Formats: sequence, C-alpha cells, structure tokens
Amino acid sequence: MAVLNPITSQQAIDLENTYGAHNYHPLPVVLNRGEGVYVWDVEGKRYYDFLSAYSAVNQGHCHPKIIAALIEQAKTLTLTSRAFYNDVLGKYEAYAAQYFGFDKLLPMNTGAEAVETALKICRKWAYEVKNIDENEAQIVVCKNNFHGRTTTIISFSNDPVARKNFGPYTDGFIKIEYDNIQALEKTLESNRNIAGFLVEPIQGEAGVYVPSEGYLSAAKALCEQYNVLFIADEVQTGIARTGKLLAVNHENVRPDILILGKALSGGAYPVSAVLADNTIMNVIKPGNHGSTFGGNPIAAAVAIAALEVVKDEKLAENAAYLGELFRNELTEFAKNNDLVKLVRGKGLLNAIVINDTEDSDTAWNICLSLRDNGLLAKPTHGNIIRFAPPLIMTKAQLMDCISIIKKTITEYKQ
Repeated sequence: MAVLNPITSQQAIDLENTYGAHNYHPLPVVLNRGEGVYVWDVEGKRYYDFLSAYSAVNQGHCHPKIIAALIEQAKTLTLTSRAFYNDVLGKYEAYAAQYFGFDKLLPMNTGAEAVETALKICRKWAYEVKNIDENEAQIVVCKNNFHGRTTTIISFSNDPVARKNFGPYTDGFIKIEYDNIQALEKTLESNRNIAGFLVEPIQGEAGVYVPSEGYLSAAKALCEQYNVLFIADEVQTGIARTGKLLAVNHENVRPDILILGKALSGGAYPVSAVLADNTIMNVIKPGNHGSTFGGNPIAAAVAIAALEVVKDEKLAENAAYLGELFRNELTEFAKNNDLVKLVRGKGLLNAIVINDTEDSDTAWNICLSLRDNGLLAKPTHGNIIRFAPPLIMTKAQLMDCISIIKKTITEYKQ
C-alpha cells in the first residue's frame, strides 16, 4: 500500500499492531483531522475531543495562530542545535520567563525530559548551594504520582505496570502519601539531606485527584522552613487547564522550580521547559545539560504563539467557568444514577469515578459507548474516566457534551 493512499480504520489499527511496539492501549478510533474542539476519524465521523491529548491541546486542534507561527518559522530555520545562537530562542525565553514570573527558562522537548531536568537542577543546587554532601541528596515525591516513564522517574513510581522488570532503579527518592502534610513535615524534619519536594498540584493520571484546600500552600511553607525546593510538575495542570494559569495559583503558591510541557505548544510541536530564578538556575553551566532539539527555532516560535493564545482568548477564565458548570451538572446527575460514584476536578480537568472495581472493564466500555455517541474520552486507573476538552469550548458545546455523557451513562447496560 502506498504511504499516502487513504486507509480504513481497521487497516490503520492492523498496521500499528503489526509494526509498532505495543506500549499503548488506544481506544479503537483512528483520527485523521482536528479543528477546534473536534476531531474526525478516517471514515469522516466527527467527535468531541474530551482528552485534548492529555491536556496538550488546550488551545484547540490546529489553532490558526499557532499553526501559522509553526509554518512561518519552518520556512526560514528549523534547527541549529544549541551549538549556535538562533534569533527566536532568546525572544521565547524572555517572553515565557516574564509570563510566568521567573528569571530563567531551560528549554527541552517532552514532559519527562523537563522532569529529569528539574531533578538534575535540584540535586546540583543541593550540593553547591545548600551544601549537602555529594551523592547524599534526597528528593521527596508522592505516591500515585505520574511524572513520566524514564528509568529515573519510574524508580519513584508505585505503578507496577510502569515499574516491573525495568530495574535496577535509581536511588535518592523518598515516597510519601499525597495530600498528607503531616507526612511531609515528618520527613523534612527528620532528614537534613532533603533537597526538593516534587509534586503535581493535581494528580492527573491517578484519576484527577484534587488535594485538600491549603495542602499546596502548607507544603510550600514547610519547604521554605527547611530550605527545600518546591518543584511543581504542571505539565498537565498548567497553561490554564484548571481555571488559573497554573494550578498552584489557586493557593497563591510560587514554586522554586516550575515544570511545563504539553499545552506549552498547543499540541503543535514537542515543547517543554523548566523555569527557576537565578539563585537556582545558575548552578547549570555549559556541558551540564542539553538537548539537540531543545530550544529549536520552531519550538520557540510555536510556544510564544501558544502562550499568546492563552492570554488573548482568556482560556483560564473560560476553563474556570465551564468547569464549574460541568461539575455541577454531573454531580446533580450522579445523585440519581448509581453508576457514577463521584465527580471531581478543577477547571476543565475533571473525572467521574465509576461505581465498580478498578479491575473491571465498565469504564472502558462506557468510553466505547461515548465514542459511538460522538465523544472521545479514556479511562485511567480502571474505573475512572477523565474529561479534559480543549479550553476554547463554548457553553453550548459543553452542554451538548454533558447531554451525550448523561445519555450514554443512563443507557449503559452492564
């Protein structure tokens, strides 16, 4: 079959199953076009996208301003590596640093790379600024976290699917319960070698688990008390997803290190970043860290456009408004439907907990029915369905989606 010839959904699935590694379990739908809040499959059926590529497409599919920036830059200069300067990176670094309120930005490509970068910065700061003995630094993380799947990151995961048979694991991490400020305080006061606390403001892959009000601000205060860096992984929760520019903004917390990715490019290109002030970032010297593609001209141009869209179109405000509406509607619906156990979330990052066991296929089957009814979502942790549409969604579109969700669940037969 010629590469550019149209193919059916089944042909596309068969090709992936035959020639691709089986490291994902996709919903059986084959997409070939996206615009705004919609995607279309190869047969031409239209769907609401309620996953947004795990919150990478906050600005909507193929946003014209972002795509225009990508095309225009691709016509002139795509890559130099960091062996040379280019005329776009500095503009992007200045714009993004000021946008989020930090002194410096270190550009990378993927979320996992950005997390790895933050860990390296934190450790180097621990030895050169906090004066922890070399190779003794510890970083506190939370159970049920998801920060990526590199060897170091899975070393502090407690997801058996991500961890099993990938050892030996990397040392230097202490796991505590999420949303347990007493556990954090006990750990910090009993160990002088703690360099940082890495945390998701909302645990997305764990099922959109929102911590207790005040948890993040209390954790930040403890980090300040014990001279420990507060590292916020906002790869999924950042860039307006939760109704604020950053999820930590809900508690007026300013991280020492901020990790961004996904919607930093509006889904048009792999772009991630780590931001910090000079007192932290200046520990990084030439040769300490890098990436051939990190900070390339296309990435820089795309990220500037993507951030401009968030501000110009007031996406955080829209996410806050529509998210409240979404939770209110589905919470009311859940009162009279035994299949929905709980509705939770913040902004337009939400989830419903299905009243079944984690090892059941109920949530998966509901997502298949949602697909049939024109809405795409995906289960996480077995019995939880995450809902995260593009932030450009209108109220009318959201109400239509709520109707689809209610109808699907009401008609679902176990």
